[in-house]
Amino acid sequence: MLVEIPALIDMHAHLRDFEQSDKETFETGTHAAREGGYGTICNMPNSIPACDNIEILNQALNKKTNCKVLQVAAVTKGLKSLELVDFKMLKQAGAIAFSNDGFSIPDEVFEDALMSGELILSHLEDEIRELKFQLGVFKKLQDKGYSPRLHFCHISLAESVNLIRQAKAQGYNVTCETCPHYFTFTKNNVTENGIYKMNPPLGSEEDKKAIIEGVLDNTIDVIATDHAPHLINEKLSEYKNSPNGITGFETAFSLTFMQFGLDVVTQKMAIKPAEILGVENNKKIQVDTEAEWIFRAENSKSKCKVSPYNDMKMIGKVIKYAV
Repeated sequence: MLVEIPALIDMHAHLRDFEQSDKETFETGTHAAREGGYGTICNMPNSIPACDNIEILNQALNKKTNCKVLQVAAVTKGLKSLELVDFKMLKQAGAIAFSNDGFSIPDEVFEDALMSGELILSHLEDEIRELKFQLGVFKKLQDKGYSPRLHFCHISLAESVNLIRQAKAQGYNVTCETCPHYFTFTKNNVTENGIYKMNPPLGSEEDKKAIIEGVLDNTIDVIATDHAPHLINEKLSEYKNSPNGITGFETAFSLTFMQFGLDVVTQKMAIKPAEILGVENNKKIQVDTEAEWIFRAENSKSKCKVSPYNDMKMIGKVIKYAV
């Protein structure tokens, strides 16, 4: 059955480019995103060099793309977790939000960042420890009358879901996301190479069930991809030596549709991301909810041709892309 829905918005992607253009470029990454139904994606700041100044921000915003790219700027200069960037200047220049990506932020620096009132996209590397600390800072500031804005990236654990659920029940307006790999796979899928290696790592069956429950009860607001491409030889190397990262633009719609249905896709992958980011989403895509297809990583529009979804049978496919 053919259905028209809002174009998807990805709040969490890594387009590489700059000094990592061998892994991905804005053009190839957004080609894959468009193929998967995305009209807009948020690009994280961990490029080389990092997006922590207006020059790099302007270069990113002027790259050739196949869908709209909203650029996230760094929270700290050089992503070194020491000195905050100029939030106001970068926001005025076009930054959609701020993230320190995979680098932890010290207590006092994190509090100062939240006090800016800008949207902070928090990558939880040591997931539970950082989540508890950051929730504590957020609660303290909200209780004092500040209006902090905090969105937790790639939630993967049952305990994280419970902590965020409790905070929301107490009236704290944090938001969070998960990714398809956390409700599709578990640590039992991990192989000797790095195909299934990402950070946070895949959890247990209990964690997977908790993620699914969190999506269904709206503890989890958004489903993002955390699209993070690497070279084939890197991902296929021994697990301990392989870099973290999984591609996901072209498979996220189908995986989410198969698990949750079209209403959840529309809410978690289009409506809610637009609401959190404060952007309009007037683009539409057309999907075939009965289409059966097999994902072939070798045919991906991304430069990265390695995927744990390779040869997986999918149901539901984007057939008309956002323009």
